[in-house]
Amino acid sequence: MKRRSLLTLLCTTTLAVSALASCEPPQPGQNTTSSSGKKVLTMVTSPDYPPYEFYDTAGGERKIVGFDVDIATKIAADLGYELKINESDFNGLVPALQAKRADFVMAGMTPTPERQKNVDFSSIYYEAKNTIIAPKASNLKTTKDLSGKTVGVQLGSIQEGDAKKIAAKVPGMKVKQLNRVPDIIQEIKSNRIDAAIVEDTVAKGFTDSSPDLVFNVIPPEGPSGSAIAFPKGSPLVAEFNQALEKMKASGEIKTLAAKWFATSVPPSPAASPSGSPSPGTVSPSPSKTP
Repeated sequence: MKRRSLLTLLCTTTLAVSALASCEPPQPGQNTTSSSGKKVLTMVTSPDYPPYEFYDTAGGERKIVGFDVDIATKIAADLGYELKINESDFNGLVPALQAKRADFVMAGMTPTPERQKNVDFSSIYYEAKNTIIAPKASNLKTTKDLSGKTVGVQLGSIQEGDAKKIAAKVPGMKVKQLNRVPDIIQEIKSNRIDAAIVEDTVAKGFTDSSPDLVFNVIPPEGPSGSAIAFPKGSPLVAEFNQALEKMKASGEIKTLAAKWFATSVPPSPAASPSGSPSPGTVSPSPSKTP
């Protein structure tokens, strides 16, 4: 009798726990369904990397916009999903995928062999080059010129790894990691660092809005190009690759690149404090050019 009572209690407890679990709100990255009936895809990005992604407040509304956002919005709409965007520091993007807090990541990310061990990638959707940003009067044009200089890079970015490789060959070069590219640019302007290594498309935006700065392209030696990152084994990879191929074939990628990379970025793109995620939903309409 006691054994049967215990069994009944255990079954009741199990059912109660299951019921509670089913009532828990779904977490980002679990293909939740919106009020419109569409499945929601959660994208995580680092909105401090114009023109790929950054905060636009020009219209009085603080929203994440950029090249990557336009591509993600187009793909989500074509595939029948609703898109939600959350933010993170760049070095927190891969962990977000591993923890299933995101369905995918777009942040101008290069599919390096090290990253490929932890996440899956789409095909390359855009290729850019590393550059040296420095004051015009400094005459820092090549990696050899960085001898004895302090060079800023974004923490967790491909440029951080490239800068360390350059520093191993260039005597006296020091690498300073910072979370946000605007902070790096400010460090140059304040004479706290001598230069920075940044992608050419991003460098163009900052130098266009800061005439006292100039950039010079560094010939590539390793992996290059931006791809979309997914959790390992994600079925979305094939869907997104098909959508990307259509965008390439139709010329939409080139059109968006011309839209964003030919535009000067705001002098100080606003972003929330590091470590304070700020979710936002992106509407299907094209992002406004800053």
